[in-house]
Amino acid sequence: MKKLFRTKKVWVLALMVLLSFAMAATAFAADGEAPQEENTIGLKAIAAGIAVGVAAAGGAVGMGLATAKSAESIARQPEAEGKVRTTLMLGLVFIETAIIYALLVVILIIFVL
Repeated sequence: MKKLFRTKKVWVLALMVLLSFAMAATAFAADGEAPQEENTIGLKAIAAGIAVGVAAAGGAVGMGLATAKSAESIARQPEAEGKVRTTLMLGLVFIETAIIYALLVVILIIFVL
């Protein structure tokens, strides 16, 4: 059962990579007469979209796993609920901070580069 689940994860990951390359193909289809600055706008948009998507997906997976494990921990030891909740909130704050940093990097990519 675990092997089937891993295989499914690999296929989903491969499909996501293939779709990102398929959507990026339109950026490379510009004609050669356009100035260099116009070509970089599309590439910046693609890079920003991929970066925010990966950061949000990674953060969502991390938050989901943390929440699931904390609920499991509270179910096993109800007397440690306060400590588990505090640790969970601190971990969620760190995960959310990483996502916000990714958003700031994307804003820098769009407006500064």
